[in-house]
Amino acid sequence: MPARARHVRAIAVVLGCASLALAVTVPAQAASHHRKGIERAVLPSGDGWAAAEGSTTGGAEAAPEHVYTVSDRAELIAAFEEAGDAPKIIRIDGTVHGNSDAAGTPIGCEAYQQDGYTLEKYLAAYDPAVWGTDEVPSGPLEDARAASAKLQAAAVNVNVPSNTTLVGVGEDATIIGASLQVKNVSNVIVRNISFEDTYDCFPQWDPTDGDNGAWNSEYDNLVVYGSSHVWVDHNTFSDGDRPDADQPHYFGQVYQQHDGLFDIVRGADLVTVSWNVLKDHDKTMLIGNSDGAGASDRGKLRVTLHHNLFKDVKERAPRVRFGQVDSYNNHFVATKGSAYGYTYGIGAESRLVAEHNAFTVPKGFDKATILKKWSESSLTAENNYVNGRKTDLIAVHNAGVPTEQLTEGAGWTPELRKKVNHPLAVPLLVGLGAGAGKLSVR
Repeated sequence: MPARARHVRAIAVVLGCASLALAVTVPAQAASHHRKGIERAVLPSGDGWAAAEGSTTGGAEAAPEHVYTVSDRAELIAAFEEAGDAPKIIRIDGTVHGNSDAAGTPIGCEAYQQDGYTLEKYLAAYDPAVWGTDEVPSGPLEDARAASAKLQAAAVNVNVPSNTTLVGVGEDATIIGASLQVKNVSNVIVRNISFEDTYDCFPQWDPTDGDNGAWNSEYDNLVVYGSSHVWVDHNTFSDGDRPDADQPHYFGQVYQQHDGLFDIVRGADLVTVSWNVLKDHDKTMLIGNSDGAGASDRGKLRVTLHHNLFKDVKERAPRVRFGQVDSYNNHFVATKGSAYGYTYGIGAESRLVAEHNAFTVPKGFDKATILKKWSESSLTAENNYVNGRKTDLIAVHNAGVPTEQLTEGAGWTPELRKKVNHPLAVPLLVGLGAGAGKLSVR
């Protein structure tokens, strides 16, 4: 049999097994959810780092009076405040807007403007031809921008308490323009929600950032900060109707109104990220946000990423510092014409294991850019497939970027994996199962 025919047959066999696995396992999962309810589901034993050193149960043990259905920001915050750290289930029904008034009606950036701030005035005052390029903006208009930004932050940032399950109802539960802060808490589950367009109304211009200056913004859709035992599952993260690619340029740089999609930082630990979609974004995910954060991050940032779809994201999928990160059975897609920088960022003292993943990329794509070396750290990258072909990502990188040699061997072997699928089956499995709306919550 010709080699190509054998290859095609092998793919067919793998995909056939994947289809059979779906046929066998999905009804079992559905039966379990019917018995317990997805709202009270807990992280299965052995499913990634969030299953280590105890369990992640969220609000599974919530009393009836601590089960809430909310449809706006005020109701969401009221439910968090009423239940406190008691086990609680918060059901998102419909669309919750972070930038909204007391009645939940969306509001625009003008509602936050303080002390005479407008973008037009700000651009006129800090145009490099007027302000120069050696100092960051200061003075009354920068103070007005900062005051306006502070007012927006009070609306956008929503703190999630310990012992919480936050779950979307139906197929279209959405949070727009809010930044969920899982900060210095424990035992949190987030499932079945579309997170969109957490935008900064008041980016700051910094002419000293890089060679040509840059606009810097705040807010991620979701932040896990200093927290442990967190399970993020079957969600969709994007910029919604405000993609980075459509933003205007001022002073020759994109007016960046988004920061990351989902960051895990500042000593966060024991996190499992499964069956999510992250798409159409620039700075996607940080695991560890600073080379200087070793005091809080060293020995922490243990994160598992599996069966996620990263589609048309430019970089940081993820960028890792310090953490023991297990990334397996994810599907990374770059379509023709999309901006692309790199997928895995290898940062300070990172110990990344990237195995059994699938990459679907356009013709002419430079596979050497899948890995990006930021600091001297080793990684394990085995059994990954690019466009259906097994590819040694480290060897390809080192051959294509000889000035940034990566070394093999993360120094540890992941054990907390429920099931590892063949990479050829991953695109089908992830395409069928990842993202919000794939769980039946009524």
